[in-house]
Amino acid sequence: MNRTSSLWIPALIATAVIIACSASRKTVYKTDKDLLQTIARNFDAGADQYKILAKNLPPDRFPKTYFPTTGKYEFSGSGWWCSGFYPATLLYLYEQTRDTALYNEAMRILKVLEKEKHNTSTHDLGFMMYCSFGSANRIAPRPEYREVILTSAKSLSTRFNAVTGCIKSWDSRNPADYLVIIDNMMNLELLFQATRMSGDSSFYNIAVTHANTTIRNHFRPDHSSYHVLNYDAQTGAVKQKRTAQGAADSSAWARGQAWGLYGFVETYRNTKDARYLEVARNIAGFMLNHPNLPVDKIPYWDFDAPGIPNALRDASAAAITASALLELSGYVGREEAMKYLAVAETILKTLSTNTYLAAPGTNGGFILQHGVGHMPAKTEVDVPLTYADYYFVEAMVRYKNLGM
Repeated sequence: MNRTSSLWIPALIATAVIIACSASRKTVYKTDKDLLQTIARNFDAGADQYKILAKNLPPDRFPKTYFPTTGKYEFSGSGWWCSGFYPATLLYLYEQTRDTALYNEAMRILKVLEKEKHNTSTHDLGFMMYCSFGSANRIAPRPEYREVILTSAKSLSTRFNAVTGCIKSWDSRNPADYLVIIDNMMNLELLFQATRMSGDSSFYNIAVTHANTTIRNHFRPDHSSYHVLNYDAQTGAVKQKRTAQGAADSSAWARGQAWGLYGFVETYRNTKDARYLEVARNIAGFMLNHPNLPVDKIPYWDFDAPGIPNALRDASAAAITASALLELSGYVGREEAMKYLAVAETILKTLSTNTYLAAPGTNGGFILQHGVGHMPAKTEVDVPLTYADYYFVEAMVRYKNLGM
């Protein structure tokens, strides 16, 4: 990989300073005291829930979901795309509660996860390895965490193709296919951090090239996104635009819109390129102004889902959206920021009600209820999901930090 020029390092340091100085927001927001108290209770309750989850977890397995009607869990191996969310949530909860049992469990399961740093068969190493080891490194920096992050970034980089200009998401039996999903925007953070840690700009260049290709091809005129694009691996031309987890090829799958929003917010944070901020604002506008967005701001699993208003809601899409909006609010003017913050606040309040927040000791130890994983495949439908918990906890941390 190419080393950076001497001009690159000061830019990285400046970016790191910008990220570290989270208090230097454009907008001073008066947080809701009642919501802050609710959040404090949620952290404590979440810690208790995750100790239940840890107690029921086989030694070398990761939580995937739980079926309340049968009382049965579904676990995964470390190669499942959600494997990093369990240790990452434990670490967020540890930071808020200082419950060392959570930290110790995170350290245990990270050892099981570490081997995935060599996994070149998945695009989800950002989810798996940066949410987890990045969080561990934030709390207590160690050389071994740095090595895991850099090795993971190298593994992810092997899935980049300069002809298509993006990172391959899914492998295909047809070698002419090159499948890329909007979710992949979430894995760019790993690459940005790898450049910051190593000074090697090739990771950064892959990330921004992928983001730029996504801008050109993944979005419709109304700023909604397709879920899956199939590129021609030889020419880079787009062959097909479709869905896998949404209601239809032309629909706006809710979690996909949330992935895009969050992904472009963090891409802006890492580059300070106004193009990415504009994309994030456009996605937010599509979502928040959509006539099918309910008053309580918990989206249906697809904005065009059949059966609205009786279609299932997706707590995971709501949690991701809330976390993204809280960060986005720090990059825009006051009036726009207030709109984003108000929606995020509503989402957090709604997710904290009995409808979505699991009662103590229930839900298999998961925090949130009513996530929708893959409706067309009828898998993980109306169940708890590890990523719903992770982004819910992250959003609560971000809201709490508004007043700091």
